Amino acid sequence: MTLPSRVADLTGFDLLLSVARAGSLGRAAAEHGISQPAASARMRLLEHRLGFALIERSPRGSRLTAAGALVAGWAQAAVDAAAGLDASITALRQEQYSRLRVAASMTVAEYLFPGWLGALRAADPGAAVALSAVNSAEVAHAVLTGTADIGFVEGPDIPVGLHAEPVGRDQLILVVDPAHPWARRRAGVPVGEVAATSLVTREAGSGTRRFLEEALIRVGEDLTAPLAELSSTTAIKAAVAAGAGPAVLSSLAVAADVAAGALRVVTVTGIDLNRILMAVWPAGRPLTGPALDLYTVAARSARRSAI
Repeated sequence: MTLPSRVADLTGFDLLLSVARAGSLGRAAAEHGISQPAASARMRLLEHRLGFALIERSPRGSRLTAAGALVAGWAQAAVDAAAGLDASITALRQEQYSRLRVAASMTVAEYLFPGWLGALRAADPGAAVALSAVNSAEVAHAVLTGTADIGFVEGPDIPVGLHAEPVGRDQLILVVDPAHPWARRRAGVPVGEVAATSLVTREAGSGTRRFLEEALIRVGEDLTAPLAELSSTTAIKAAVAAGAGPAVLSSLAVAADVAAGALRVVTVTGIDLNRILMAVWPAGRPLTGPALDLYTVAARSARRSAI
């Protein structure tokens, strides 16, 4: 069912109600933020659509005709319903604007997001943020299915349906415990030797692991079956420090452990392990609200880091 043309536009009826309340077309015009000639033209248009006079105009002001009073009484419920509908839509928009669902890969979630969150709070104090720290494959799925408004990934490949923008740079580095034989290799370890060694790695789907696997493929190597697959960077670092075996991890993740002497960095020769961290969101859908604010914060932080 479509609205009849005579009542499809409620602005004239709303103005009519203001005339009844204010007793003057001029005062009603002022309430609506329009000029008196514009208000007069709007009322004439409504009277033309309905087919009868609604207002009697005189030097002392304006009053509703008998028909106008009837129409105003009938119109009040419709105008009130429209105002209620608008208020409900506004409340829903504000709720959606202020709630930000973020999915981020482990490295970004643990080592970059906390700093971004502080800057986001300054830019958008009302935003309520829910963060899911998952692997890069799960980040992409969350954004594609609409359970996250924006995502941050480490993986080299961006799935179809997502738009991606860089928000930072990172480097994967080989780390061992201080007693490991590789810790004494001043010239580093060739990439082929690293590829042939069982490492402690993240699970399949992790952006860090996928990046390493694809970087090895580009230099003609394949990753040997892992010594252990662990679902968190913290667990991997603990295993390496305990002597379980080497691992290739984000430089962001191991900086404190290296500084404390718990882990040693070993140069890997013959491979480039630099990578770009990306923000992702649905292709063809521009970012708005807190999601846009967060992306702006992340991109600005990346530019400062590059200086």
